[in-house]
Amino acid sequence: MANFFRIKQEDNKTQARTGILAVSCGKVKTPAFVAVGSQAAVKALSPKELKAVGVQIIICNTYHLHLRPGETIVNKQGGLRRFMGWGGPLMTDSGGFQVFSLGKGLEERTGKVGKNTSVKNAPRKKNLLGSGLVKIKENGVTFRSHLDGSRHILTPEGSIKIQRKLGADIIFVLDECTASSDDYEYTKNAMERTHRWAGRSVKEFAKKSTGQFLFGIVQGGSWKSLRRESARVISSMPFDGYGIGGFLGDNKQNMYKNLEWINSLLPKNKPRHLLGIGEPEDILEGVERGVDLFDCITPTRLGRRGTLLTAKGKINIKKSIFLTKKGSAVKNCQCSVCRDFSVGYLCHLFRANEFFAGRLASLHNLYFMANFFQDIRASIESGGFLKFKKSFLKKYQTHI
Repeated sequence: MANFFRIKQEDNKTQARTGILAVSCGKVKTPAFVAVGSQAAVKALSPKELKAVGVQIIICNTYHLHLRPGETIVNKQGGLRRFMGWGGPLMTDSGGFQVFSLGKGLEERTGKVGKNTSVKNAPRKKNLLGSGLVKIKENGVTFRSHLDGSRHILTPEGSIKIQRKLGADIIFVLDECTASSDDYEYTKNAMERTHRWAGRSVKEFAKKSTGQFLFGIVQGGSWKSLRRESARVISSMPFDGYGIGGFLGDNKQNMYKNLEWINSLLPKNKPRHLLGIGEPEDILEGVERGVDLFDCITPTRLGRRGTLLTAKGKINIKKSIFLTKKGSAVKNCQCSVCRDFSVGYLCHLFRANEFFAGRLASLHNLYFMANFFQDIRASIESGGFLKFKKSFLKKYQTHI
């Protein structure tokens, strides 16, 4: 497609911009939130509900779908879009992060931002893949399924082949995701391996034209020299867009610096996707630094656990103080949940452990995210992004 990504409006004080990302089945207005549907479903919600609350695009998980039900079964049923009944744009990741998160990431309790929280002698979660059974070599990564322990090999070429069969519009290359505990030397070696894998992925992708778009991934941990080198190398390859992955810094300020290092070197005319980041304050900082797409499980995970997102912060709806209250859970919210149900009813559902509670809260949170991004786009196009950001952050608290 000739105009896969088109920039509409650029902010004159920051790197924030609005744009249109166009695939065969539709268009995505950016900046945009990408809902996570790891196993071909956004947990507990139907495609119609997602569309109704304003979700534009979904990302599914190559690792999980390869293990169950398998890409061949999905392909025979018409590809992911038909398989899951979603008519809009779709992405799939490469599967690399899941190997990391179910291996070292789970054992060390480390994530994309923040120092390693492991404490000496503190209990750690069980490594679902088995100790020492995740092996990364030049050819690819060998791991055991968290479902049945079966052994699998994922290569750069193999990841592309799997994602071709799954049939998403946008696919990612296989990369090696590093952790906060990895030193400079290991992170450098992993980054260089990611670059070689990216080159192999490009060659495999070029063998067949399927109307899909390929994103490369910038790695390099929290080191400026490595991130800038990775941005240069990945942007020199014929990718349609770029993911920003891996460990991003031991605190949020360092993550924001990391984004500045990277986005100052990536081509302006291609979309940038910040992988796995979804807190409102981080989204605003990312948009300011030129990020176009964000995906994260946070809105739906928080919803299932009884937390509602609002413009003033997060509300724990399970608190007993809400049980006797009338009116909507979030004042002035126009989502169907806040229109149709009282805050007392939502509180009751959670305290009674009703499955319906998590569904309703997840719907509200995705509605909040869709409207949050709509407001971001409007502020950029009106020339008032920094004013909007300042106003939002002044009201927004982590918990209220």
